[in-house]
Amino acid sequence: SGFVGIDMCRCMKEKLILAGYESSGIARLMGEQRFDNFRLDYYRTNQRSYENMSYVLRTMREYAESFNPDKSGNLLLLGGTGLGKTHLSTALAKTLIDNGYDVVYTGAIGMIADFEKNRFGNSAGGESGNDLDRYYGCDLLIIDDLGAEVSNQFTVSTIYSVLNNRISLGLPTVISTNLNQTELNARYWDRITSRILGEFRPLVFSGSDVRKLKLTE
Repeated sequence: SGFVGIDMCRCMKEKLILAGYESSGIARLMGEQRFDNFRLDYYRTNQRSYENMSYVLRTMREYAESFNPDKSGNLLLLGGTGLGKTHLSTALAKTLIDNGYDVVYTGAIGMIADFEKNRFGNSAGGESGNDLDRYYGCDLLIIDDLGAEVSNQFTVSTIYSVLNNRISLGLPTVISTNLNQTELNARYWDRITSRILGEFRPLVFSGSDVRKLKLTE
């Protein structure tokens, strides 16, 4: 039945956690990318980067461990490719799902594609309006690689709708992007950038491309 008396049994909790991994969209990455295997030694070639990334890791870990959908607020992860944004975002999602929270992890391109299917349809079918509610109502929405999507009126209005609704509901969102503040301002409406820059706590990722460093090991 899933319960022992009024308490949920261990096997049911495990099944719900596994279902959470699948629905979040990053089940495979969660087995590989955790807080405890984020290697700060890749950043030791530059003391300032090492200290900064130590702070970023500590901040995101504390955010995960003390998460409260009503109080935790939003995070903006800024920095170039290969600096660990996806790794720490995945670790954050895993920790929260393990703790029973409803997390949706999506690339910006994938999220836009879901909304396009819902609006325009295709022969293979698409997300229903109810399915899109997960972007608005989950405990935490993580949008990876904002700025990688094609920029047009529809994509920008979709991003605005999602962010504005979640901010209005007081639900936290984490965004990672390779764009800097100037590039964000150039790419999106002022209504979007003002919300991102005004409502999100920025964490700047610095250092050398970790993916390239791994190739030399």
